[in-house]
Amino acid sequence: MVVSRRQAVQESWLHRVAVTVCRDERGRILVHRRSEELSRFPGFYEVVVGGAVGVGESYEQAAAREVAEELGIRVLPRLLFTFLNRSGLSPHWLGVHEAVAPDTVAADPDEVAWHGWLTEPELRSALLEWRFTPDSHEAFSRYLAFRTARTSPRADPKR
Repeated sequence: MVVSRRQAVQESWLHRVAVTVCRDERGRILVHRRSEELSRFPGFYEVVVGGAVGVGESYEQAAAREVAEELGIRVLPRLLFTFLNRSGLSPHWLGVHEAVAPDTVAADPDEVAWHGWLTEPELRSALLEWRFTPDSHEAFSRYLAFRTARTSPRADPKR
């Protein structure tokens, strides 16, 4: 049975969501504020760009589509990990991606009210001070843990 994301959320049915952490060449992270017109978390900030994965669509395909729709850019998001996310409005499988994005994006004003590039220290401060979506907090903390594990000496069998 195929249902809309809205129905899946209302019924608390598991569904898939693909999100991307966009970094620029200097390592800054794109942060955006959701439009006030959106039904879910209007005006909240996000560290990730994304949305529902369609039937027959891979996480990577959905992530690329969502970045193109919301930011007006073409990137090749790389799937890092998936997890069952119970934060937010309903439980869902969240596929977290990473992509290098150009400094200049053409954000869709129906989705994005503001966007900017923050360094990791600036973002850590913003996460404590600004209203971020639950997915942003959960996905970003797991993203940082994933990156730390990848760069840890114990993660490298050659060391």
